[in-house]
Amino acid sequence: MGRIFAWFKGLLLVELLQGMWLTFKYLWRPKYTLMYPMEKTPQSPRFRGLHALRRYPNGEERCIACKLCEAVCPALAITIDSEQRADGTRRTTRYDIDLFKCIFCGFCEESCPVDSIVETHVLEYHMEKRGENILTKPQLLALGDRLEAGIAERRAADAPYR
Repeated sequence: MGRIFAWFKGLLLVELLQGMWLTFKYLWRPKYTLMYPMEKTPQSPRFRGLHALRRYPNGEERCIACKLCEAVCPALAITIDSEQRADGTRRTTRYDIDLFKCIFCGFCEESCPVDSIVETHVLEYHMEKRGENILTKPQLLALGDRLEAGIAERRAADAPYR
């Protein structure tokens, strides 16, 4: 009996008619359109956007060149080179992120033991020339310096869930 019912359902195009009825029902209702540049959609506090490198309050960069973010990145978008400093600590000499490869998964942020690399709330960025898709260490540090107040605020709001 079920096979006969399924055959008639397919013959009469019931699913198509249900879809058309749903479209017709919403035809005269108010639309949910945002005028994008003027109106913004609300963002989650856990939104993952453009990357940034953070500094300690004394101005020293946080990254200790452990290379965990490079190892955990599934897209292989992060490249790190490091060297030993005179005081015996290790710091990065090169920290590059290829934004075309990056899938914004957040694994780099989760793996960092010192909260050096973070993903900010910035979603509006563009590239005009070849090579601008690779964020270098000075660019990442400049982004972190510029957005530190917002980064700290969002990390504090997310702290109970980590």
